Amino acid sequence: MKDPLWSLMGMLYQSHPWHGVPIGKLAPEVITTYIEIVPSDTVKYEVDKISGHLKLDRPQLFSNVCPTLYGFVPQTLCAGQVAELAMARTGRTGIVGDDDPLDICVLTERNITMGKILVQATPIGGFRLIDHNEADDKIIAVMKDDPVYSAYRDIADCPDALIDRLRHYFLTYKQAPGEDKPACEITHVYGREEALDVIRRSQNDYNEIFSGLEDLLSSMLRAPNE
Repeated sequence: MKDPLWSLMGMLYQSHPWHGVPIGKLAPEVITTYIEIVPSDTVKYEVDKISGHLKLDRPQLFSNVCPTLYGFVPQTLCAGQVAELAMARTGRTGIVGDDDPLDICVLTERNITMGKILVQATPIGGFRLIDHNEADDKIIAVMKDDPVYSAYRDIADCPDALIDRLRHYFLTYKQAPGEDKPACEITHVYGREEALDVIRRSQNDYNEIFSGLEDLLSSMLRAPNE
């Protein structure tokens, strides 16, 4: 935040987790993440874009629960630049961004039992997920200073069984009972460097849409006193 007014506001009021929480000065190598759900959750929680409150999105189908911490990267957006990369990698046309913040899975060996928390994470790779022709990438990261997973530097360091569990979750978490065909597809599993590129692109997409948000709100707050 450029305006010191917002630092003062943050001392009085809780920030919106998408717009008000900084991604971090070391981004994209180390990023702040907002965790919405944890492995013990049997329902899917999701941040309401308008209010910033955590809302119940839907019960998880069957026994399908996310095997990792799961949330999003603040001040990111999957829009034009993220979709452009998806089209370049898949050779397809007509892919658009899903207009949501960039999703992220955070690996940790700690038993974290509640969401609605901020976690510092180091990206190591990701899934290129296409959902009804929308780019919906899932970044895979490790919790900073985790006693076990912080040794992972790239997705190639992850056991195949862990990647398969995550892949299965994302291919089935929107699948309705009785449906044989997955609602979405994972076209690529990519490594650290491409994950960093996706994060940078999502930052650019966010800034393109929301770059004037801080200035607009600053002017509105200061106007009565000027």
